[in-house]
Order: sequence, then C-alpha cells, then structure tokens
Amino acid sequence: MSNGIVAKLDDKLRAKRESFDKIPVVDIAALLDRSNEHKVAKEIRWALSNAGFMYVKNHGIPQDFVDSVFDVSRQFFDLPMSQKMELHVSKSNVALRGYIEPFGENTDPGKTKDLKECFDFGPERSTLEGPFFGPNQWPSSLPELRELTYGYHQKMVDLAKKLLRGIALSLDLSESYFERLMRNPISIQRLLHYPPQTGYIGEEIIGIGAHTDYGNLTILAQDDVGGLQVMNRHGDWVEGIPIHGTFVINIGDLLQRLTNDVYLANMHRVVNSSGRERYSLPYFIDADFNAIIEPLPSCVTDSNPLRYKPVTCGEHKFGRFAASYAHLAKA
Repeated sequence: MSNGIVAKLDDKLRAKRESFDKIPVVDIAALLDRSNEHKVAKEIRWALSNAGFMYVKNHGIPQDFVDSVFDVSRQFFDLPMSQKMELHVSKSNVALRGYIEPFGENTDPGKTKDLKECFDFGPERSTLEGPFFGPNQWPSSLPELRELTYGYHQKMVDLAKKLLRGIALSLDLSESYFERLMRNPISIQRLLHYPPQTGYIGEEIIGIGAHTDYGNLTILAQDDVGGLQVMNRHGDWVEGIPIHGTFVINIGDLLQRLTNDVYLANMHRVVNSSGRERYSLPYFIDADFNAIIEPLPSCVTDSNPLRYKPVTCGEHKFGRFAASYAHLAKA
C-alpha cells in the first residue's frame, strides 16, 4: 500500500507511455491447438524481430493457479531475513539455487545496484552435478511453497516447449528444431520481490539494472504494480504495462546469437516507483549445458554477414552469472 510519498525519477529513468502495439499481444491459442500454427508463427516473427518482447494470451495456464503462486511467493518474502538467509544461494555452490538478498545480485554492476530479493530453483537433483544443476533449497516453515511453485515450474517447462515450437516455425525451421539442443536444458524458476522506492530515484539504485537475458527464452508473470521498462529501437524506455491474463515473453542472448541478430534480445529493467511492493515470476529456459549455439545459415546473408562465433550455452550463461554473484568469484 502506498505511504503517500511520491517518487521523483531521474530523467534517465523515465519511460514513455506509448501504444503497446509496439510490444504486441499474440494470441497463441492456434499454436497450442495446432489449428493455425503458421499464422501465430508469423506474429511471433514480427514481435521478436522488432521488439524482442511480446505478451501472450490464451496460453492455457489458469489465472487462479498463477495467483496462488503469487500468494505463496509473498508469504516467502515475508519470512524473517534469518530464515531466508538459511537458504542463501551461496550454499548451493555453482548450482545457483536458493535465496538472494537485496543487492546480492547486480545485473548492471558498473552502474546500478539491484533493489530486489530473489528465490531461485530448478529441476530437482539429489546431488550437485555442476553449474545450474543441483539440489533445490526449500524453507521448512513454508512447505506449500515447494508444492505450488514447483508445479508452476513444470507448467512453464511445458509452455516454453510449445513457444519454442512456434519460434522454430517462425524461422522456417522444423517445429522440433530446439529439441536436439534441449535434452537436459538449463532451467531456472525465479520468485522476485521489488520493495517500493520513494523520494529521488537515480540509476545508482533501482529494482533491476538494464540488461538482456542470458539464455534462450523468458516467460514472465507480473503482478498489477508495473515497473517493467523495455527499450525500443529508438533507444526510448517504454513501460511494459501489466495486462491481466497474459505472460510477457522475451528472448535472450542465445536466441539473438542463433538468429545472427535477426531476432532481438532487448534491454530491459525494473523501476518500482509505485509506492507498493512488486512481485514477479520469471521463468528462464536455455539449452543443454554443452549445446553449441551458432548462427543459423538461413540468417547469414550478404546484407547480414556472420556476426558470432559458436559458443556453448553453459559457458555463456555461467560467465554472465559469474559477473553478478560475489561467491562465484571463488568457484
């Protein structure tokens, strides 16, 4: 609830309220039921080549289930700090599972400290297998967190595969193209809490600093508070206003690399000047750790020459995380 104190944003943090035709809403019902996959694929291509972001509706995930996950997420972040720190991400070593305190991860460390707290988990593993693969950490005082959020994670896995089928078709590839790269993919479900900011807000401390996502695909559920900002092709920050019943979809660095910059991994950030607590549920899916990502031959032309050398998914992603987490400097 607002305390009546209005935030005053630095000019560099102001986002324009523009027509969100620029971040299009794509109805994916015809992709999911296969009644008109190519029509949806065409809309996906426009969205990802021009904005790098899209809202999707008719995605098949019940809103009341999403709301229940938001509720238990709020309960988790309301736990005493001492209980949350017992699950600190550093205790998972390179698996990167657990709690991250405010300022514990900074996505644009040269400019911004991130005023957010997170809880990360992924596919269950009994032992530490390597970067991004290891046991999840769960709070004993909130057992429903595991049941609800892990169930949500599994629904996101399924939805991501369907969206990647549409993305493959949008690139004139076989709909199963991504399956060969994703037999055991890196997959992270994150719970996020952004405290409100009041008074003067500059770039030094905001919810999350400007960044592109590191991997293939992100599926974001956001509450009704707002604060997401996306950079358009003109370099202006545009508000990603919450639209009830939708997910925000964006691609990461690896898909931009795969398409040789035909598709855009767009810069985005969060500035919570609402006076309210903000919560979101981003899900990230990438590829197998050793999957080689290199530009598609169809995306390399005389007018768009080869821009990237091959890279492995895990090497790229872990390198980006290492720049954000202090405990990984010793890993």
